[in-house]
Amino acid sequence: MKRLLLPVLAAAAFSLSGCASLLAPPVNPGDTEDQVVARLGRPTAVYPDGNTHLLEYAPGPFGQYAYMARIGPDGRLISYEQVWTVQKFQSIKVDQATKNDVLRIVGRPTEVMRYARIPFEAWNYGFKESGVWNSQMTVYFDDNGIVRKVENGPDPRYDDSRLRF
Repeated sequence: MKRLLLPVLAAAAFSLSGCASLLAPPVNPGDTEDQVVARLGRPTAVYPDGNTHLLEYAPGPFGQYAYMARIGPDGRLISYEQVWTVQKFQSIKVDQATKNDVLRIVGRPTEVMRYARIPFEAWNYGFKESGVWNSQMTVYFDDNGIVRKVENGPDPRYDDSRLRF
């Protein structure tokens, strides 16, 4: 029995070490911008932010996670984070933030639309709330591009109650 246990434990440790590398961040603070782009690919957008700039890595139409890489004035990575979180959406200041502010905080939306009974432009972000729920955060802008409302609800893209068989 002891003879079997050692190879099994060794195999388990080896397989878990592979998982650790999969969970490691794809880029690290201090990497150059060229290293970040080589590792992550071309960003979907670049946003200036003071003396730094942000590289946006947005998902496709059904993606639920977006990432921002902040590059410092020295051309090196300061931070890399997933930005479609409740905390990031809550940091959008109603009656103050502009479209450019929202782009720097959470990046481009999944879709842009106008709802019939709401006089604002709506930017929808389909995201995985708390890593569990298919949610949609909507940021509403008036005609001057100022945020007037931020609202969370279920993501209609995943509403299977409308399916008819």
